[in-house]
Amino acid sequence: MKIKIFALLLITVLTACAYKFNGASTVGLKTVVVKVFENNAPLVVPTLSNQFTEALKTRIRNQTSLSISTTEGDAIFEGRITGYDIKPVALQSSSTPTAGANRLTITVAVKYTNNTAGKEKQSFEESFTKYFDFPLNGASIQSALPAAIENINKQLTEDIFNRAFAQW
Repeated sequence: MKIKIFALLLITVLTACAYKFNGASTVGLKTVVVKVFENNAPLVVPTLSNQFTEALKTRIRNQTSLSISTTEGDAIFEGRITGYDIKPVALQSSSTPTAGANRLTITVAVKYTNNTAGKEKQSFEESFTKYFDFPLNGASIQSALPAAIENINKQLTEDIFNRAFAQW
């Protein structure tokens, strides 16, 4: 009987504090606006702007109970993609040196505004940079890029999410 009561209490506590397990605190927030992140990088990938914006919205949907609005919100994410770069990081030895692996680096400038009374200090404006190394293994760079972009978007949105909602 004591075990059942303990288990019931444990489940109740875990359910009540569920939003804390991912480190996120959205107390006082009900809606958030995620504006399209324009791609202002010197090397422009046409789909990157939409991919990144949707990745950020998906992370917010999956890890909070916030509603995403298109017009007004308790918090606003906006910014631009400022860097997109591919460089070789490992050379293969042969008569003509070729890249054995490449590094994709993406930088995003983010402005987060918390419009909730008393929470304005949580607002920030900063840049986030992540990279992903990918071997070619006989594949072309173009065929390897979608997975690399997806990986970097996951890393970037995690950092931005944590900075906004976990105050890291």
